[in-house]
Amino acid sequence: MKVTYKGKLDILLPAQRKKLEAKLAKLGKLVDGRDEREAHVILNSERHLHRAEITINFHDHPLVGVGDSADLLSAVTTAVDKLEKQVRKLRTKWRDTKRGPEMSLRSQPGGGPESEAAEAEAEAPAERSVYRVNSHSKQKPMTLDEALLRIEDGRDYVVYRDAETDRLSVLVRRRDGNFDLVEA
Repeated sequence: MKVTYKGKLDILLPAQRKKLEAKLAKLGKLVDGRDEREAHVILNSERHLHRAEITINFHDHPLVGVGDSADLLSAVTTAVDKLEKQVRKLRTKWRDTKRGPEMSLRSQPGGGPESEAAEAEAEAPAERSVYRVNSHSKQKPMTLDEALLRIEDGRDYVVYRDAETDRLSVLVRRRDGNFDLVEA
């Protein structure tokens, strides 16, 4: 990131300038993509109040961080923190924005019969998927007593293959504490 300074630089000590360069380098990692950005740092001092203003153009969005403090380094730190917050917010906004397919000329309103067919296709509900879960394939057939023991573990229902009839059965716990047995 290229940094240009304006204002009274004689107040900025070399150690403070080094800290500022480190903070702006960290910010540069967020901002710099394919091309290098330029940051403008303006430092002002009025009586006992120091003011730092940092401006960066980020994808045609001017981002400005302003910090005021009695200490110059804390003013610059405040400005960099505000700028970093703006950059993070803008990047997450762009990243999280749901983007749909671009509208073609045919699908624009008034595009003719082809656009009406495309809209009808788009409005059709998506086909539902069914996922087969084969977790009961290796289970042995049960008796009614074994199913009652299994439902006592806190379950509301048990689906099992009856050992006597070799049919699928469902044992359901009722609200009154009794059980319903549904045989297929």
